Amino acid sequence: MKVEDILKHAYAMPLTNPSYPPGPYRFFDREYIIITYRTTREALEAVVPEPLEIDEPLVKYEFIRMPDSTGFGDYTETGQVIPVKYRGQRGGYVHSMYLDDDAPITGGREIWGFPKKLANPKIVNEGEVIVGTLHYGSVLCATGTMGYKHKPVEQAPLLAALSEPNFLIKIVPHVDATPRICELVRYYLTDITIKEAWTSPAALDLRPHVMADVARLPVLEVVSAVHFTADLTLGLGEVVHDYLAERR
Repeated sequence: MKVEDILKHAYAMPLTNPSYPPGPYRFFDREYIIITYRTTREALEAVVPEPLEIDEPLVKYEFIRMPDSTGFGDYTETGQVIPVKYRGQRGGYVHSMYLDDDAPITGGREIWGFPKKLANPKIVNEGEVIVGTLHYGSVLCATGTMGYKHKPVEQAPLLAALSEPNFLIKIVPHVDATPRICELVRYYLTDITIKEAWTSPAALDLRPHVMADVARLPVLEVVSAVHFTADLTLGLGEVVHDYLAERR
């Protein structure tokens, strides 16, 4: 393979058989359960990186079912997003993500720097209750329960919240295991169509696990919960802060 051929095709690994196509990526009938809870400020200060700023000590625990997406297929995901500010701009810092499909794990980590790990999240309906769970191996790490479609949610505030930027840290080590890339990345969800949205009482239980440390941000109080479906596009990202710039 000639050098020009390598550069032409080298957008992902493996070089000759990448796990995902180039983005952006469109999602259809994406189902969310988002349980917002109050935690300790000390716990958030230990995990939220500068220059992001913590507003209230809140966390959004998300279970997301993605039955139809371009490039990434059919999978389920769960994790924690922390409301933050960046230079006065409100958004969310993606702290943890656990999912059950190779392509979005690989693509998410390589392109944006999503903190994705392989696990077994589920969303199921059990009578009048929606149940979200996260197993890491055989261990149950998270359980979220929510009443089934109790009260409609006004869509305009929800659409505004979904349109806010999201932030994460992209880390790529050098071949000697020193940091080669360490960047704060911003991305947006775009072309959002909310199909239905509901709120109900909810409960959330997080349990300690060495490799799935969702309980590191403890649940003090459940503040709200929303269950909705939407079509949307996961846009590509931009670097807003380079942590290694001064070292260079």
